[in-house]
Amino acid sequence: MPKSGVFPIGSRTFLYQVDCPFDLEHQRRFWSMAETLGQRDDVVEAVPGMTNVTIRFERVPNELATLERDLDALWATGDKKDLTGKVLEIDTTYGGAGGPHLQDVCSLTGLTVDEVVRLHCRSDYTVYAVGSHAGYCYLGGLDPRLETPRRKVPLKTLPGGSLSIAGLQTGVSASAGPSGWNTIGSADVCFFDPTRKPASLLRPGDQIRFKPTEVIA
Repeated sequence: MPKSGVFPIGSRTFLYQVDCPFDLEHQRRFWSMAETLGQRDDVVEAVPGMTNVTIRFERVPNELATLERDLDALWATGDKKDLTGKVLEIDTTYGGAGGPHLQDVCSLTGLTVDEVVRLHCRSDYTVYAVGSHAGYCYLGGLDPRLETPRRKVPLKTLPGGSLSIAGLQTGVSASAGPSGWNTIGSADVCFFDPTRKPASLLRPGDQIRFKPTEVIA
């Protein structure tokens, strides 16, 4: 069984993390765990993250060791949940002022601008989890040929709608903020609106399809 652990992030809230591959099959297990845990009377909510699930309890659990044992047993069942949602097509500008690191990605991967854009927009990306900041979607499905390291010096701020990649992940910033990822483009989309119900545009199981409308080398 992969290495796992329970980490308190409050007196009644705990993160259960598993050292497992970053792929859809394992993420489906976290979706299942979150659903099962959310049905317990002593759980306020259970939220799937990236290779983890966060559980908020009604009361402080009596023993951390017992909680960890119960969560390990739940993970060991191997239960998976299928989530099929909507597909959101996003008009995207690659490069230019909104994609300052596109050439860096070309240098890191040995690909041309056209190849980077083609590989990036050829996939439908599944929303694995929503978090980090309100409305932000962690996406699975990036072509391994686009894998790049995080930047050594993060940018202090990027505007909302910035399209970035790092490791085997890609995503669009839902709001302005710092970033250590490689930003290759921009998109005009509102992922979070507190006046909307639900406030987040997407949820786990939904998909994003990037449609290149302009490429600025």
